[in-house]
Amino acid sequence: MDIQPYSSTETLAVGRPWLMSMLGIEANVSVTLDLTQFDQNLHWTEASAYQPDRKLKSGIPLGKNATTGLYEPYAAVTNEVQTATVTGGPTGGTFTLTYSGQTTAAIAYNATAAVVQTALENLSNINPGDVVVTGNAGGPYTLTFGGQFLGDNVASLTATASLTGGSTPGVTMATTTAGGTATASDGTQTFRGFLFTEVAFHAGSTKCAAPLMVHGQIDASKLPVAFDPADVPAGSNTQFIYKV
Repeated sequence: MDIQPYSSTETLAVGRPWLMSMLGIEANVSVTLDLTQFDQNLHWTEASAYQPDRKLKSGIPLGKNATTGLYEPYAAVTNEVQTATVTGGPTGGTFTLTYSGQTTAAIAYNATAAVVQTALENLSNINPGDVVVTGNAGGPYTLTFGGQFLGDNVASLTATASLTGGSTPGVTMATTTAGGTATASDGTQTFRGFLFTEVAFHAGSTKCAAPLMVHGQIDASKLPVAFDPADVPAGSNTQFIYKV
């Protein structure tokens, strides 16, 4: 599969808000889904008085279970998670975080997670959406990477502290979850394509047929779940064009 940058103002197809173009053909294959592996809200919506069937969302990345032969949600690799911990109980001062040669402005010892996130997003090599920072004011801060770092093994950030008070205060960095690690070994860790259309199914059903998109153009930002174009296996004859 070959994903290339693509931009367009083309009107998106009804029912497939992630689809940009079929490149003139509808090159889909029919596959069988294992419905027991799809989650409500993330992958499908519940039935209603006006729509008696549940609906799988179009654009779900899929993988094939090597044991059952059925298609399930693609088991993406892990996203990097790092933790910044302020140690020693400081009562004042600041610290900075550095990523790939770029250093943040000074961050107060008791800053909120939002302030830390903004400081990182102000770096020239980190864009809004590339990292989400959570945690209490003063930390520990949990840094979860996405955006351009989705599914990547991100280089560790470093911290430099100018803290006062407490007992030998400082800031330590640790990698909680290494990015780019396979989360499955049953075949679903290999991306096979996208669910082409919404698919209706009855409550209680365990399987259903569905069209797998194997050729076309997508707007990955509109997919129902996060997807990294780098996950597409090299050497495949299937082509996707990734809209940015």
